Amino acid sequence: MTAPTSSASYDVDALRSRFPSLDPAGPGGGWALFDAPGGTQTPREVGEAMAAALTGPLSNRGAASPSQQLAERAVVDFRAAVADLLDADPRGVVHGRSATALTYDLSRAMARTWQPGDEVVLSRLDHDANVRPWAQAAERAGAVVRWIDLDAATGELRVDQLGELLSDRTRLVSVTGASNLLGTRPPLRRIADAAHAVGALLWVDGVHATAHELPSLRTSGADVWVCSPYKFLGPHCGVLAADPALLETLHPDKLVPSTDAVPERFELGTLPYEQLAGVTAAVDVLAGLVSASSSAQGSRRERLAASFAAAEAHEDRLRHRLEEGLAELAERGAVVVHSRAADRTPTLYFSTPGRDAAAVSAALAEHRVLAPAGWFYAEEPYRALQRAAALDGPGIRVGTAPYTSDDDVTRLLDALRSAL
Repeated sequence: MTAPTSSASYDVDALRSRFPSLDPAGPGGGWALFDAPGGTQTPREVGEAMAAALTGPLSNRGAASPSQQLAERAVVDFRAAVADLLDADPRGVVHGRSATALTYDLSRAMARTWQPGDEVVLSRLDHDANVRPWAQAAERAGAVVRWIDLDAATGELRVDQLGELLSDRTRLVSVTGASNLLGTRPPLRRIADAAHAVGALLWVDGVHATAHELPSLRTSGADVWVCSPYKFLGPHCGVLAADPALLETLHPDKLVPSTDAVPERFELGTLPYEQLAGVTAAVDVLAGLVSASSSAQGSRRERLAASFAAAEAHEDRLRHRLEEGLAELAERGAVVVHSRAADRTPTLYFSTPGRDAAAVSAALAEHRVLAPAGWFYAEEPYRALQRAAALDGPGIRVGTAPYTSDDDVTRLLDALRSAL
């Protein structure tokens, strides 16, 4: 396969200059960072936007004073930015402390509508944040949990099982948009169509997917999309997007005086306006990755599409380089690569037969290369790999970000060759 070429309008050096943490003279300078699946670095614009919101003037939302108006503007801008990013209705955008917290909150609200004998379909590909909340909610409601299996040999989700898993008792199908461990991207539209055919909802954990491919709540078929801005250059929080009409049917626990309007009924307490401003700034940074390109004109959604296309081409090219280097190591038995799906993000998970992965990760760190070892809360796919005898212990995960450079990839591969 021929590796895709990088877009001429995509300037990685210029992008890296916007990240204080990547400054060679700074405290984090000189490190090649491959921990993006766990959280990206943050550009200067995001930090400045958060500081500006905090230092205000700032009050609770209202219209009477500049301080109130700025708070209101932070909320409105946040919902509009996330809606543009996810191709959603801003009236259905919810802020949360984290994607995990949002999933727990909404799972409890949804489970109130379930009856004993109802069914929930979960995936062996998913991060535990998109498994345990639903399994626990189903247990409390007396609902039955059914599982879509993972083919450990290919890294693919067994979507061929949907016909036997779904029924008129299925209330929810919950699946990842992309695996945070293997990078596998399952066919969401196919899953959505199958779920909707039996009257079920599709919940998508888009935490890993959103960082690597521009999402669309509408075209993916997802009824709910949840993600984490800190995985795509923003602050640590969670966001959720859904049809406002769907959110109107859900009734979470809330304080008596707090509004029952959607989406505010799901946002407990005073919103963190500085976080909202940071998310808006992160979306704007993403929309401007190829701002010098003639293809990057138009609405923010159109600019996001151009930027994501350029970033995806850049990261796919780096992934091909990584895969070629890992293939050389695999030929001599030094690594086994488990990220094998046909459609996947630039995230690679590999084991090191005969070597403790944590020790290898520590050896890489001596070369100022960050490539963590573990299974990263991806309990189900990790156990599936173990059951298939593909793993006898944790592996190493490496993933790129829009700011990852060719030099970073060279340093990682050189450090692996030295360590193994």
